[in-house]
Amino acid sequence: MSTAKDPKAQANQTPSGSHEGIRKGLTRYGDTEFSLFLRKAFIKAMGYSDSALDRPIIGITNTFSDFNPCHGNVPQMIEAIKRGVMQAGGMPMVFPTISIHESFAFPTSMYLRNLMALDTEEMIRSQPVDAVVLVGGCDKTIPAQLMAAASTDVPVISIPTGPMLTTLHQGDRLGACTDCRRYWGKFRAGEIDQEEIDEINGKLAPTTGTCMVMGTASTIACMVETAGLSLPGTAAAPAVTAERFRLSELTGRRAVALAKTADQKTFSPRTILTPQALTNALTVLHAIGGSTNALIHITAVAARLGIQINLDQVDQLGRNVPVLVDLKPSGSHYMEHLYEDGGLMAILRELKPHLYLDCLTVSGKTLGEEIDDAKVTKVRKVIRISSDPIYPVGGLAILRGNLAPRGAVIKHSAATPSLLKHRGRAVVFKSLEDLALRIDSPDLDVTADDILVLQNAGPKGAPGMPEAGYLPIPKKLAQAGVKDMVRISDARMSGTAFGTIVLHVTPESAENGPLAIVRNGDMITLDVANRLLQLEVDDAEIERRIHALASPAERLGIPESGYRRLYLTSVTQADIGCDFDFMVPSVTGTAPILKGK
Repeated sequence: MSTAKDPKAQANQTPSGSHEGIRKGLTRYGDTEFSLFLRKAFIKAMGYSDSALDRPIIGITNTFSDFNPCHGNVPQMIEAIKRGVMQAGGMPMVFPTISIHESFAFPTSMYLRNLMALDTEEMIRSQPVDAVVLVGGCDKTIPAQLMAAASTDVPVISIPTGPMLTTLHQGDRLGACTDCRRYWGKFRAGEIDQEEIDEINGKLAPTTGTCMVMGTASTIACMVETAGLSLPGTAAAPAVTAERFRLSELTGRRAVALAKTADQKTFSPRTILTPQALTNALTVLHAIGGSTNALIHITAVAARLGIQINLDQVDQLGRNVPVLVDLKPSGSHYMEHLYEDGGLMAILRELKPHLYLDCLTVSGKTLGEEIDDAKVTKVRKVIRISSDPIYPVGGLAILRGNLAPRGAVIKHSAATPSLLKHRGRAVVFKSLEDLALRIDSPDLDVTADDILVLQNAGPKGAPGMPEAGYLPIPKKLAQAGVKDMVRISDARMSGTAFGTIVLHVTPESAENGPLAIVRNGDMITLDVANRLLQLEVDDAEIERRIHALASPAERLGIPESGYRRLYLTSVTQADIGCDFDFMVPSVTGTAPILKGK
């Protein structure tokens, strides 16, 4: 792209033109040479020599914080990355961004994802980096980094922190956070006591790293490796293994090579993340039984590139791609077992007929070449062959109907088969507060055949679209042995969760979508095979109810200032990626691209 036509690129140049390394993006004092002189004077306070400063500068994002246990190994990873950068003749420069973690962020980490993307983008744009290593882990951090990378188009290479290892409880293998929910359900049902749940609490997350099931963090890591923005092997290697740190060193070395090609844009995010590469990532999303959250995140990243994710095409893609990975929550095993089976590349080998193999990756090879070069594991525990899948079609399905005019999603691979076609009476909760107040009331009018409906938990309504879609089974039903019910909301759920749960209903309640007018006793039909989510209320009544609602602006109570105002006035709906509307350029392409179409 010509800098004359790109104000952001133009703003990052000195009057004398484009520069690399320490000479790039000089602070503006009106005297270019003085700007460089001053910059070098202050950086030399760190003990750097002129020789060091003449090398390509590799930025390394630092997403570590004491509030982010998933990133506990980041300091050690950074040291390994720095080692690799210096081996290859580059100059590593670590810089911080905000660090967000699902369990520690109020109201939810999704509320802060776009802030992290803005932070990361401006840190990349404002500092003299020739390439950037993106170190992320907990599920919103890598998407935020990739959104930033798409906007800046500086060469990047991503490396996740990696999954935790598991441990045992009375012979039963435990993993965060599918087993968090499984055992919490047992506790709510009275099957285990306080002493035992406290003991389990100390075992669920036994090491640093991300959740060791196919939750959002692992799903995103697999999709990024498939799309070509990380080196082979980075998705599955556990956080505490030596392999994680060797991969970090290799990532640092490769970052220097990317920096040397920056002017040619050979390995820029826009070059790597083509519609075909995004299609490959979405294919893997289906095949691994991945997180529903990943669909929102990949949509946001693609939108930054001007690529629209077509949800109906995503659904069609899934009809032709089986689930091949026997990992929780769709299966039985954990990420360490995927690592032992050969990691993502072993999955991709089984998926070759479904993939665009000529897509370039940051390794310098095509995806097909990387698959062919990968070591074959002869005896496998969790990766199935295509003729013997764990689930015959992809893990996600897109639903439509008068209750979700712009779509909703269900992870049917982790649902109860008998509930995938169900008609039931709505039991409505108006908000998260209403849910917390009434869900365990003995007076709640609810049966196992009913459908739990949560309103006002979407991007704007909560705000931040929390992982509240996994509504708890009402206590009186749980104690009676009920393990699953149909649940519908405009919220998200953790990628580690399971059950017959419809999510991302769009438009959301806070935007006066049809979900907002569902009342107790209304009948709802869920028919996953026919991709239907239908409120059994006639069109005229739906329109009358919507017309009677207050305007979204009145209901949201938008403040006059601050980040909350920016968020509530700018965030988009789930089908667009929940990004800020002013960050999304015009659409120039679509994905996925179905093979043979």
